[in-house]
Amino acid sequence: MEPSGSVRVPLGRTVATPAALAAVSQPDILAALRRHAAGDWGNVDPDDRAANDLALATGGRLLSVYESAEETTFWVITEADRSVTTVLLPDDY
Repeated sequence: MEPSGSVRVPLGRTVATPAALAAVSQPDILAALRRHAAGDWGNVDPDDRAANDLALATGGRLLSVYESAEETTFWVITEADRSVTTVLLPDDY
């Protein structure tokens, strides 16, 4: 799904781990946050995509997976209560 520009996911407070900030550029992080907020889950597998679509409707946690321009895989997770969205590397989890 291409980002539509509309916000489907309220991000709450956005935070990032130190490792993500060191490995992923700010433009890549901002682009990922826009995609995540629009409901574009990036490179998740079909099961995670279905879980996200259900969580969007029922209020569960959301996980997106993106790759930076430098080919670093990183995640964006929004908590179920939509209070916080975290940018992190898989090793940070």
